[in-house]
Amino acid sequence: MSGRAQPGHEEALRLLREGALTVHGRIAGSSNVTLLVTCELDGERLAAVYKPVRGERPLWDFPSGLYRREVAAYVLSEALGWGLVPRTVIRADAPLGIGSLQELVEEDGQSHYFTLREDPRFTEVLHRLAVFDVVANNADRKSGHVLLAGERVWAIDNGLSFHRQPKLRTVIWDFAGEPLTEEEAGALARLLRPGLPTELEALLEPDEREALRARVVRLLRDGHLPAPADDDWRPYPWPLV
Repeated sequence: MSGRAQPGHEEALRLLREGALTVHGRIAGSSNVTLLVTCELDGERLAAVYKPVRGERPLWDFPSGLYRREVAAYVLSEALGWGLVPRTVIRADAPLGIGSLQELVEEDGQSHYFTLREDPRFTEVLHRLAVFDVVANNADRKSGHVLLAGERVWAIDNGLSFHRQPKLRTVIWDFAGEPLTEEEAGALARLLRPGLPTELEALLEPDEREALRARVVRLLRDGHLPAPADDDWRPYPWPLV
């Protein structure tokens, strides 16, 4: 698929939402069922990652429906104007039932957060990703969930996000205490005016929406990225990569 021209934004979304799906197999190393598929429509093809709700492993601290959190992360990233998360949609008519469908990122296979943080070219986008994860309350930002494709950084595997309780577990603590940039603060302020985007609200429960608003307000009030709390016994995910 790398030899074909990539479809544009709207065409890619149409392929994800309407394309005929072919399942090629399970992606190794995933704790939940994660499938490689292709979407085909009108002669166009797009590789994607399919996460059906029926393949989710039950977790004591997260309710089922991680797929909608994957989509909510994409919607949040787009609403902020940051383009951190690959295009992601809900498909109810997928082969194993309802789940998320995310455009496959053809990354370099070598880079992850711990390698990218040493390169000053990526400092700005990684700082922005740290802000994004605080807002999304990401409970599982491993280094390997940060990918490089060409010169673009992507954040994947966002299912463990948007919990109503504080759950931030991340490897991206390098920016703790650093101030928000003017652009970041402006994007966060716009997110709440006049309210959260309708599409994002529809993906979250009422208490999850309120917790998200509270996190944004706190970030804007403090003006800087948080550090792990003194009593936080688990600020990092495991494994780290």
